[in-house]
Formats: sequence, C-alpha cells, structure tokens
Amino acid sequence: RIMMRILLECSLSDKLCVVREQQYEIIIIPTILVGVFLILLAVILWLFIREQRAQQQSPRLQGIAAVPPSRGLSLEAAGHGGSMFVPLKERSVESLLQTMTHALAKLQVPREQFCDSLEQIHSGSYGAIYRTKMYIGDPAKPKSVVLKALKEPAGLYEVQDFLGRIQFYQYLGKHKNLVQLEGCCTEGLPLYMVLEDVTQGDLLSFLWTCRRDVMTMDGLLYDLTEKQVYHIGRQVLQALEFLQDKHLFHGDVAARNILIQCDLTAKLCGLGLAYEVYARGAIPATYTVPLKWLAPERLLLRPAGIRGDVWSFGILLYEMVTLGAPPYPEVPPTSILQYLQRRKIMKKPSSCTHTMYNLMKSCWRWSEESRPSLKELHARLETAARTANDKAVLQVPELVVPELYAAVAGIGMESLSYSYSIL
Repeated sequence: RIMMRILLECSLSDKLCVVREQQYEIIIIPTILVGVFLILLAVILWLFIREQRAQQQSPRLQGIAAVPPSRGLSLEAAGHGGSMFVPLKERSVESLLQTMTHALAKLQVPREQFCDSLEQIHSGSYGAIYRTKMYIGDPAKPKSVVLKALKEPAGLYEVQDFLGRIQFYQYLGKHKNLVQLEGCCTEGLPLYMVLEDVTQGDLLSFLWTCRRDVMTMDGLLYDLTEKQVYHIGRQVLQALEFLQDKHLFHGDVAARNILIQCDLTAKLCGLGLAYEVYARGAIPATYTVPLKWLAPERLLLRPAGIRGDVWSFGILLYEMVTLGAPPYPEVPPTSILQYLQRRKIMKKPSSCTHTMYNLMKSCWRWSEESRPSLKELHARLETAARTANDKAVLQVPELVVPELYAAVAGIGMESLSYSYSIL
C-alpha cells in the first residue's frame, strides 16, 4: 500500500509529532470507476436517442422513405450549385428572368409557335401540364409537345428552382432513352418547360393494358414477350449508364417512371432526385420515394448510390414479367425493411424463367458491393436476350384495380395518373 507521511510543523525539540497518512488510492480509484460508468451511461443514452430519432424520421405510416445523402459525388456533380446554376443574388423575379435570358437563349421558343389550344393532361407539383402542337418548319406538320408550366403567382425561390431544372436538363444533353427537353419559354410569365411528347404514356399503364384480351390499340401491339422485357431493360440500363457517366444516379427506377413509345423505345423520366444531387450536392429531407423499390441501405437511411439503382432495376424486371404487379404483394409497405433484414426476397413469378430470376436475385443482394455493376448487368442482359423466347406472350388474367394496387405498393394514387413528372 502506498502511503505518504506528512510531518506537521515538527521540530527536534518536540516530544510529540503528528503524522498524517493519505491513502490516495482510496479516493482516486472509486472516482475513476464512477467517471467511467457515467461516460458509458452517456454513450448508451446517446445511441438510444439517435435510434429513436431515426425511427421517427422515417415516415413509415405513409409507405415512403426519405432519401439519404448521396455517396461518392465528384466535384463535377456536387459543385455546380453555386456557379453554373441560377444566381441567388437576384432579388426580384423580373431581374432574375433578365439575367437568365442570355444563359437560356439557345433554348427559347417563341410563344407564337404554339397552338392556341392547350390540353391539360395533368396537374403537377409546379403547375399544370399541357399537351399542344408546336409549329416548326412545315406548318402542315406540327409537332406534338408537352408544356410544363410554373403556377402563378410564383415566388423568387420557385422561379429559381424551375429555371435550375431547365439548366440541369440542358447540362445533361441528348440521350435516346431520356425524355428530351425541346426548349423553354422564360422571357416572361407564365414560364414553360417544353418537353417531347411520348404519347403512349408510362410503362406501368402499358403493362396493365397488356393484361387485356386485345391485339392492337392505336397501332401499338399490346403483347409482351420475354425477349421484349430484355429489350426494354437494356434501354433503361443505357439511360442509367449515361447518368453514371455524369456522376449521377436516378434514385427511383420503376415502371411508373419510364415512358414508352409505339416501337417499345423506353425513356427514363423522374429525374428530380438527380437534379437535387447535381444542383445542391445534397437531397432535401422532404424528398420521399416508395419503400418497396428501395435498396436496404436506402431504407436504413445510409448514403445513396448507383448500386441502389441496380436493386431497383431488379424490381423493374419483376414489374415487367408480372405485367405490372406490385412488388412484395404479401408484405405491408411499413414492414418491408424487417422483411429484407431476414434476408428474404420475392419468389420467382410463374411467368418468369430461371435466367431472368437469377438476374433479379443478383440485383437483390444485401451487400452493395456484391451486386453487379451497370456494365456487368448490361452484358448479362445481352447474353440472356440471345436465347430469350420471342414467341410466347406474357399473360396475367387478372385486371388491375388502381386503388388496390396503390395500397399494396405503398404509393399515392396521384403517382398512377398519366404524368410528365420528368424533373
């Protein structure tokens, strides 16, 4: 035992000297133990509170989840928000439009080139969406286009965001498997974004129509074979590879976000999340997507990346081969994370070949690193398509009830309407 003896004011002439023994270990060691206990208790409480907050922030009652931050953004993808995009220094809508006139000069379409009659086809989050004719070249052959309008009155922030989305599409450029930006009208109000018209509508509605006992409708053959599923899938992968080359990802790959043409050309839309990542380098907490299409890391609110799109692509293959069935039909949307945590995946549909199901399973691997890259997946689809059946038509006898589908899929009815929610 360690002791310290301290003589208190003793001299050689004193007959009695007081000696004090101080046993420091009796005081120090309990103090250290109490301190360590309090630190451990604080850490445990902090972890518990963080877990509770994470559960509260996930709006599971709605069947949708907030999108986590993006992973692996380069400076090219995340750094343009303050330089290339709409200037934030402007203090009025008028001055902002004047400033942007030069930047968007090549995209401006004179309003007199549009037909006077506008057919409203949807009411979007920013305003009404119209179909109309645009006269370019031969007046006898007007071009059908879609006008996405910004509702009025619009504040400075709404105008900035609307113009920023036009610039983002300008930055992306042309790709045959993305809906094309035809131009804009931003020199005055109302503001319009001019988009190409893909008249057949979204892939999900097309799949539902394929369930009906019809041969053709409006010149489009409503029969789908396994080989055509691969054909559509390859086009979606080409669009995703195009986004990846620009250090972006889609974030909501689903049949409802793909438009289809008469020749089965697929065009990916719904690029709102890609815009948020590009313009701001982050994703707003209010941005939500349906749970059943999300990869496990997204459900756990971890950083998002292109491998999450690979997972969703497997869900897309399931949608196509089942002609638009909701994923995980036996699992409530709010229970999907617990279902996946038990390492369960969807069973093979009766109309699905083993080759296609193996592709789906490779997309649904829990670990992101174990999933195939877009290039690897593309090569596997090419190989599978060579021996795919191009004669047998996929058939599902039951017709879809949209309200029931929305409840099982965990999405809102507004997402099922004919919509050009491209950005």
